Amino acid sequence: MTRKFPLQVLTVPTAPYPDQRPGTNGLRKKVRVFQSRRNYLHNFIQSIFSSIDLRDRQGSTVVVGGDGRFFNRTAIEVIVQMAAANGVGRLIIGHHGIMSTPAISCVIRKYKAIGGIILTASHNPGGPDGDFGIKFNTANGGPAKEAVTNKIFQISRTIEEFAICPGLKVDLTTLGKQMFDLENKFKPFTVEIVDSVESYANLLRNIFDFAALKELLSGENHIKIRLDAMHGVVGPYVRRILCEELGCPANSAINCVPLEDFGGQHPDPNLTYAADLVDSMRDGQYDFGAAFDGDGDRNMILGKHGFFVTPPDSVAVIADNIFCIPYFQHTGVRGFARSMPTSAALDRVAKATKIELYETPTGWKFFGNLMDAGRLSLCGEESFGTGGDHIREKDGLWAVLVWLSILATRGQSVEDILKDHWLKYGRNYFTRYDYENVDIDAACEMMEDLEIMIADKSFVKQRFAVEDKIYQVEKADNFEYTDPVDSTITRNQGLRIMFSDGSRIIYRLSGTGSDGATVRIYIDSYEKDLQPYHACLGQVMLAPLATIALKISQLHHRTGRSGPSVIT
Repeated sequence: MTRKFPLQVLTVPTAPYPDQRPGTNGLRKKVRVFQSRRNYLHNFIQSIFSSIDLRDRQGSTVVVGGDGRFFNRTAIEVIVQMAAANGVGRLIIGHHGIMSTPAISCVIRKYKAIGGIILTASHNPGGPDGDFGIKFNTANGGPAKEAVTNKIFQISRTIEEFAICPGLKVDLTTLGKQMFDLENKFKPFTVEIVDSVESYANLLRNIFDFAALKELLSGENHIKIRLDAMHGVVGPYVRRILCEELGCPANSAINCVPLEDFGGQHPDPNLTYAADLVDSMRDGQYDFGAAFDGDGDRNMILGKHGFFVTPPDSVAVIADNIFCIPYFQHTGVRGFARSMPTSAALDRVAKATKIELYETPTGWKFFGNLMDAGRLSLCGEESFGTGGDHIREKDGLWAVLVWLSILATRGQSVEDILKDHWLKYGRNYFTRYDYENVDIDAACEMMEDLEIMIADKSFVKQRFAVEDKIYQVEKADNFEYTDPVDSTITRNQGLRIMFSDGSRIIYRLSGTGSDGATVRIYIDSYEKDLQPYHACLGQVMLAPLATIALKISQLHHRTGRSGPSVIT
């Protein structure tokens, strides 16, 4: 439908805010910041559009969607009005304004869009008192590189006006095209409301053997699974793909209705926040379980009786079984990659298979650069993110279908697959301690003092004894990454202490919170010989390194915290 009468385009004066620097995953703030600060949202959206050269912007296609959290629709209305006024020719928006982050990456690539605006704070809580976020993905479908986010930030610091078409109203509930005539524009501005699931589902059909998956999930000897969408965006995808198409019983999928506040829960798929799923798996009635985060890019994998697969183990097992996926049978494997804090389990698979391994800073944009250059096929982050080169984002549902494909091919349980893997490669015991909302000055001061300590030449070869174990420092540094594709250098990515037995301690300040600082300590302990499995073994194996990590940093004393907010 086309609106009659040309709509007026206005230029509105504004004043800049100093705090709109996009972090690893865009601009994240409390909802009240967007609501209470005049033109705060408008300023940032204008900064995104102004960062794109006018010649590239005019008549271009931009994709918009979000995880359905509170303030999502309000933000979309503003984005539509400002996109029209800034010369964008077409917006593709998910039905009801909802689209998962992996699906947006897929749609950007499919429609050759100039980019996409993703409205999510990922795994952070939602609702009026929760968080809201805005992320810009570029034409490759992946998160904007630092050069782009820096440009957006610089524009936001000097912005004086924004362009908007306030009379433009879009209907997010009706699939199809809506066209609007704007004054001084020759062509109508088009908004296309699309089925949020279909393009992405079609991509998955071309990656996996859906017939084999259907047999696994609904055939004569089918397994029982439990999938928890945590009231995030993945619910409709799980229902359509897993239940309707692959035949899972409807009750296999829980919490599948996206809610603005995620049902009052923290939509983070880990053992702490997905405790209900873990509990439901314990009695052994389900063979496989998985949970997803708010925007659908993260995943947690569980086996029978709640057997937990750490994210670093997950990507390592996928790498070792990668040819269970038809897609990789056709494309071959170009390389593996992990973020620096992720355990070195993947490294051992790469070495055995003679496939190139890349160790990158945290942030999917680094993986995307390698993928665009044809160097990378599979990658993972310890923060429950796994992905392939089918898109340029981590992808929770894809990871679950990969695991189900491995189960279908090998005919083993999740636990047996892991035990075989550890027998073959040894085991990396891994955990992460999060100290959230720490005073930022105290956190920075602690990190500065730590860096001075580990940079001293005498620190290398130092020995730490805890009970009957002795760890000797082999190397210590502040991780720095030179991109092999474009030679850009990314510094100050985390303090690493590496021991002679292959174990590591890493300290990092995270950029995903909305206020305060999050100090993260990563513990990676390598054991070559397989230990008899029991549920608490990881805690036992990691305890000595955790003691050393806290002693070296004096974290509890420096931050006033007696313990972490979350352990994953």
